[in-house]
Amino acid sequence: MAKPNKKLPERVVKVVCTGCGAKLFKYHKNGKGALVKCFKERVAVNYCENACHCPSCHQMFAREQIIRGAAAYKIIGGKAKID
Repeated sequence: MAKPNKKLPERVVKVVCTGCGAKLFKYHKNGKGALVKCFKERVAVNYCENACHCPSCHQMFAREQIIRGAAAYKIIGGKAKID
């Protein structure tokens, strides 16, 4: 499997918690599809103190995984959305 493209996409989106609406991070997203996984190297600003947990309601929104040889957050369905 190929690794994700090193060149960061220009489109930056805000990822928020669906439960409380708190900012989780800003992410360089490629494409127009749903948010399924977020590669750590593409995270521009991280607002979370604990990895994969919302800073406000402390709900777990993702799991840390290795995808295509790179570290990533695998988003749990319905826990985070693009704002």
